[in-house]
Parts: sequence; C-alpha cells; structure tokens
Amino acid sequence: MKKLPSDFVYLEDMYKDSYYPTFLVDKVKKSIEEVVLFLESGTPTIDEIQAKLDEMTIAINDLQEEFDENGSELETVARETIGMTVDALLTFFEVNIDIETAIQERDW
Repeated sequence: MKKLPSDFVYLEDMYKDSYYPTFLVDKVKKSIEEVVLFLESGTPTIDEIQAKLDEMTIAINDLQEEFDENGSELETVARETIGMTVDALLTFFEVNIDIETAIQERDW
C-alpha cells in the first residue's frame, strides 16, 4: 500500500493567503485527509473512491457558510487550490479520475 509522504503540501495557496482563516483551511484539509486515509487503507474500486471524494466535497460545501461568517468565501483561488491538491493526490495514488469528476459535487 502506498503512503502519502509526510511532507505533502495541502492547500498551499489558501494557507499562504490571510483571506482564508487558517482554522477553516484546516477543516478543508481534514476532509481531504480522510480521502488520503481511505486510499492508504487498501485497494478501493474507482466507484468507492468517487463516493469518498463526493463525501469530501459535500463536507467542504458545508463549510461555505462558516467561511462567509468569517469574512471569506470559497471562490476562485480556493477552488483552484482544492482542485490542485486533490489532483496531486489522485496522481500520487495513480487513481484515474479526472479532477472535474472527482469534485463533481462542489457548489463553490
């Protein structure tokens, strides 16, 4: 089983930008880390991986109001940063799912 390197960088641009409250970026990261743990735990099917990605994306969707309440939002930079992080994970784990499909449940 593959393990993601401990120095893997999550959501780099969001962490670098003070527009995004760190505690909320941490919540997005936690949702993504749940997918990583799932991928590291065995050999799931593409359908199982997509279901886990959908779960992750819906959890991130649910953070939108909290971002708004803290003077921020999941807009272009966030969308691109989340997409790049998820795409890097899919590449690392050799999962053949297009990034648009991977985060198809997003409403950000």
